[in-house]
Amino acid sequence: MTCVPKESLFENLSEIPLDPHYALKELFRADTHPKKVILGSGLYRDDNSEPWVLPTAEEVVKKTQDSGRYEYLPISGLAPFVSAARQVLFGPLGSKEARVVSLQTISGTGANFLGAKFLAETLKPSAVWLSDPSWVNHANIWGLAGVQVRRYPYWDATNKRLDFEHMIQRLETAAAPGDVVLLHACAHNPTGVDPTKDQWTRVADVCEKKGLFPFFDCAYQGFASGDLAEDAWAVRHFLGRDTLEMAVAQSFSKNMGLYGERVGALHLLCRTSMAADKAKGHLSRFQRGQISQPPTTGARLAATILADPELFQEWLLDLGEMSGRIRQMRRALHDELVAMGTPGRWDHVISQIGMFSYTGLTPEQVASIQENSHVYILKSGRISVAGLNTNNVKHVAEAIDAAVRTHPF
Repeated sequence: MTCVPKESLFENLSEIPLDPHYALKELFRADTHPKKVILGSGLYRDDNSEPWVLPTAEEVVKKTQDSGRYEYLPISGLAPFVSAARQVLFGPLGSKEARVVSLQTISGTGANFLGAKFLAETLKPSAVWLSDPSWVNHANIWGLAGVQVRRYPYWDATNKRLDFEHMIQRLETAAAPGDVVLLHACAHNPTGVDPTKDQWTRVADVCEKKGLFPFFDCAYQGFASGDLAEDAWAVRHFLGRDTLEMAVAQSFSKNMGLYGERVGALHLLCRTSMAADKAKGHLSRFQRGQISQPPTTGARLAATILADPELFQEWLLDLGEMSGRIRQMRRALHDELVAMGTPGRWDHVISQIGMFSYTGLTPEQVASIQENSHVYILKSGRISVAGLNTNNVKHVAEAIDAAVRTHPF
């Protein structure tokens, strides 16, 4: 007689809450208020609150509609894209090129996950060190890879700036040789606060001294400052020292507006070309087991833009337009708050860089803003500056002002 259990084998699973970013979207969708605003999503929008399709990308779409887009790619991805992505990130590699392994991935998330699984198996680090705070998915990814997640200080909430000395102190005293330290190449998510070039040099010094493995997440190159080389400065500095092996997760979701195409790459710099050849085999095994091979369309779009000199220059103009509008919105929000005499200091809104701003708003203030003004912000107080525009920035500033006066810091 067959024994049929009355309960599911999964009955005792713990409840996993919805990711806070997606939970916020659900609340926003359900709100019918005509002046509702969402400042949670990391998606660039134009001044009409619409997702902006880069003119360069639209032009390329018309040129790449052929049957080849349905073919399987190699496990490592589309070779022209992988090569061009590596060039944009590192600049000329010269003799180091044979020591760099690059694979196309499912955007930056896929690059982070592939790198984490590979390093967990090969380096077996005692921990990965994430900034406090960091992109919420970093801890999820490294936890799934089986690596202990530890934190180094980053955000000084009192002064609303980088807590650099405590960051260095923690890495110097608590990190163990072989540990991975995850670094945001530019436009730190969620704070919008980056180290200076002198500070980056000190971070590299600590990695050398302690034998730490640097893992960069580069999701905003060119999108942060509008300058590809400036936004890649930290990565290229670590590369130029020629003393460290490292990995870089690279995404083209933001800087090319290819959010749904999931275009990214993982790059691994090894000490020798022999080590790189071996590492490529292991990375390919992980890639094969996870996705077999990456998708074609987005990679072809990106490769076409990066390889064509005229399109590349048009893309740089697109980057300038996006980064410039975000800076304008930072200034507009700051100026509105200052004009109203909103309690607190707001200079950090314009000193931060990139898509996000850690406003310093408390959870109580955020809840008040959402309930009374229908402006949706993460509980951490992080806003996506790209969600601001000339039509809603005053409303957002008034919402912040009211909440701060009702619930003082």
